[in-house]
Amino acid sequence: MSAVIVSGKDLAVEKRAFIKEKVSELHTEKNIQPSLAVILVGQDPASQSYVRAKQKACEEAGIRSILEEYPSSITQQELLDRISHFNGDASVHGILVQLPLPDHIDELAVIEHISPNKDVDGFHPVNIGRMMIDQKSFLPCTPYGIVEMIKSLDVAISGKHVVVIGRSNIVGKPVGQLLLKEDATVTYCHSRTRDLASITKQADILIAAVGRAKLIGPEYVKDGAIVIDVGVNRLETGKLCGDVDFESVKEKASFITPVPGGVGPMTITMLLHNTLQSAQNEASENKTFSS
Repeated sequence: MSAVIVSGKDLAVEKRAFIKEKVSELHTEKNIQPSLAVILVGQDPASQSYVRAKQKACEEAGIRSILEEYPSSITQQELLDRISHFNGDASVHGILVQLPLPDHIDELAVIEHISPNKDVDGFHPVNIGRMMIDQKSFLPCTPYGIVEMIKSLDVAISGKHVVVIGRSNIVGKPVGQLLLKEDATVTYCHSRTRDLASITKQADILIAAVGRAKLIGPEYVKDGAIVIDVGVNRLETGKLCGDVDFESVKEKASFITPVPGGVGPMTITMLLHNTLQSAQNEASENKTFSS
């Protein structure tokens, strides 16, 4: 029996409708329009595509989107100065610098320069640190979206064995921590893991986030597992695929996310959520972080 396909698109539509309603309420009751400032450096086609998708989602939700585009020759100090400008602009509730950045710019320095109160990507070390100790913070958007997708399946997370393949700072590590908070038992696997399949086959919930096309075949998957595919890879044919061999794995899994149309739409949705939350914090004069 084939797995149920978990559509991030469908869940995103539902959640974005709720966000749009709350944005409208905030505008009507407090005269505050949530606002997201996006900085794009260079001409990377993938980055341009991501930014366009974020702008469109903001527009549909009633969130004001400010886009500033700069050539790849911009200096690090010039970029930091623009971030400082938005840090000090009370009408801006979220700041996003699209990654990756040119080699001459220190990405960590840029991320750390964004005010944690406006770090709606959830990448600032302050937000990551607060997440780790279960304090309120802006959660990283992709891991946050993954957890919301799993919760939408109406299956218990508590007590489940989650295996995360990948240990990046923006997906692998935080998604494991968020699921640990939900009382799952979490195992991390990575490029140095020995006999990967022997570990992944123990997973009730398997999350693949390594960036290698169709790495995970059915031999890596336990019967009835929930499989979340975070990878986005382009084949020689130009077609997109995930880290999971979808067609073969769907015959073993109970639930599986597609690529495209799975995790991606939820990542943008949680960015909208965080931007709304930042504006709500401003409205309540609550400067503490909130999830």
